Amino acid sequence: MNDYDPTSQSSAEPAPAALAVKPRRSHARRLLSKKTGGLIVAAGLTCAVAGLAGGTSASAASVTPLDVTATPTGGPVADPSEGGATGIVDTKSTTGFTFSTATGVVVTVDVASTTKYTKGTDRTTAKAVKEGASVLVLGTVDSATIAATQVIVQPKGDGGVAAAAAAGVVPFSQGTPSPAKSVGEIPAYTEGEGTILAGTTADKAVKAAQAVVPGGVTNRVVELSGGEYEVHNVGVNWPHHIFVSKDFKVLGWE
Repeated sequence: MNDYDPTSQSSAEPAPAALAVKPRRSHARRLLSKKTGGLIVAAGLTCAVAGLAGGTSASAASVTPLDVTATPTGGPVADPSEGGATGIVDTKSTTGFTFSTATGVVVTVDVASTTKYTKGTDRTTAKAVKEGASVLVLGTVDSATIAATQVIVQPKGDGGVAAAAAAGVVPFSQGTPSPAKSVGEIPAYTEGEGTILAGTTADKAVKAAQAVVPGGVTNRVVELSGGEYEVHNVGVNWPHHIFVSKDFKVLGWE
């Protein structure tokens, strides 16, 4: 349906963890029409996060069924897994940086000596990550923190604002129910089933999903029985499921 371009964005159960959501900055305004998904319920702008860790390619673990009644504040929680997010860099530190998604979710990025950097498609260094830069960050997601394996600086990117608006992403709002809607092709699947992925395959699926439907945080990638990928999205009211084909084209979202 849509080819992804990671270089441009014109681009068991612990207690629930919080995703910080701040008022929209100038780079993340005027979002969005209402849509579906319905797994994030919170208090004090708390967003619980789901996901299970995988191996280096495909994990044998199954997705923990989501349970919005798990805690008084609601929201599924599980172990960190591979994912990522797109946004605009806010601040830098000696250990990493923070950025805000198109819907105002504040993400903390922890970097290491093994973190790889690219600018567009060219290799670069951490110096390319500057305040105000548009980035796509891939790595292990734990609530609103990403232990980065890759940081892709997107020249002339807008942090996903335009794409999120086009996709109809609905920012998180406490007490606001998620609308029951879907866009595009939705493969047959059962919530809680599938195989958690990691490594190159997971990264490609995240890149595809974040290029077309940014604004939230991807906290896991699941391979479905038909071979498609469900990219699970948190931090927004809708959508929570983005479906990607075997050849990494976005099929639809709900």
